[in-house]
Amino acid sequence: MSDGALIGRFLEMMAAERGASRNTLAAYRRDLEQAVEWIKGPLGDADASTLRKLMADYQPLAASSAARKLSALRQFYAFLLDEGERADNPALDIARPATRRPLPRILTHADVERLFEQAGEEAAGEAPSANAVRMLLLLELLYGSGLRASELVSLPRRAVAGEREYLIVRGKGDKERLVPLSQRARAAFDRWLPLLVDGSPWLFPSGKAHISRVRLFQMLRELAARAGIDPTAISPHVLRHAFATHLLEGGADLRALQLMLGHADIATTEIYTHVDSRRLVELVNKRHPLARMDGVDLDTSSS
Repeated sequence: MSDGALIGRFLEMMAAERGASRNTLAAYRRDLEQAVEWIKGPLGDADASTLRKLMADYQPLAASSAARKLSALRQFYAFLLDEGERADNPALDIARPATRRPLPRILTHADVERLFEQAGEEAAGEAPSANAVRMLLLLELLYGSGLRASELVSLPRRAVAGEREYLIVRGKGDKERLVPLSQRARAAFDRWLPLLVDGSPWLFPSGKAHISRVRLFQMLRELAARAGIDPTAISPHVLRHAFATHLLEGGADLRALQLMLGHADIATTEIYTHVDSRRLVELVNKRHPLARMDGVDLDTSSS
């Protein structure tokens, strides 16, 4: 069977059995067709030696791109193995390119305070504008609850559950989760709800739909500029990173943080463990069982 036919069958399986997205299928098709061009022979018959040479040619690429191409090959050959088209999976012998997840940009506590001061001043008074009250609530939810921009702008009115101690959020993979609301966020909700347009199903309506992620991005940068903060350093995702990092610095459990952020894999959450060495020393000195034993002093500040 030709490589084209095998790739087609493989992609059909990925779509039907694993629910791969259109973008994922397109990326795998490109990766496999590129491998066919490089090998200049049947991809379905390639051995480990040929694949190592192929991966060596991918060295100039970003490690994440090369890793994705190897993943496509591994899954392709696993499919051929299951289908009886091969007796082995030669891609399993290829070492995965080392990838390093970049540390997220975060805001300092001072920057966050300046943002809230500006938003609070604009929403103060007896008759603040609806836009100012909305901006304050958006800011409270981005930094106070760590929502993704897409999750935030698309919140329905019914997301506010019961006494508003939690938000019901539908995140990636269409999975729902409960996100705790701070007292400050609940107070902002109390000010925003009476200003909502009647009949709209959205918490943050705009026209016939809800505000867009692009508009949220623009509003946030405009607020930063008014607060005297470099607008290029601000984005909804940066505030989500700040929420996670500052919460972890405050002693939050990594598992709890994973649940609040809606991460499927805790490895994604572990990127937020980039606390400085002084914080780690403080944790050991104050939280380790030895620190509570009589006659033991773990304070190393004088050493």
